[in-house]
Amino acid sequence: MLVKELYLDSIHFEESSLAHYIYYLLAEKKVSLDDNVSKLDFDQADHQKVTEMIQNNVLGFHKVDIYSLKRNRGNFVFIFAGSKQEAVQFYTETFLQPPLNCHEYSLDYQLMRGKEVISFRDMRREYENFPAVAGYFTKG
Repeated sequence: MLVKELYLDSIHFEESSLAHYIYYLLAEKKVSLDDNVSKLDFDQADHQKVTEMIQNNVLGFHKVDIYSLKRNRGNFVFIFAGSKQEAVQFYTETFLQPPLNCHEYSLDYQLMRGKEVISFRDMRREYENFPAVAGYFTKG
């Protein structure tokens, strides 16, 4: 695998630390995008500088997860939000009652939408503002 492929994967899967470390090593010319990943040596990075880059969010990551919030016995709402607390607050403000529970799902969870299969990760790209209702599910 090339550094370029790992770097793009780290961005796609929102692995902020890995992406920032690779970015730093690329900027310092310790590796190139066309190198094999075996050439990555994170000990060559200035860990303090990379930590500052991560804290300053140099690469512009905006972590958004998906949460399932239970309305009643068989009805659920999926909400994209930055945290469980944000999802619960958004749900409460939107539906004027607190949810019965709230569970985080994997963004890679796939579901049927119409006649196609889509992951929450791909669905999230359709939204510009968060938190947001992603959809509803009824059991049974």
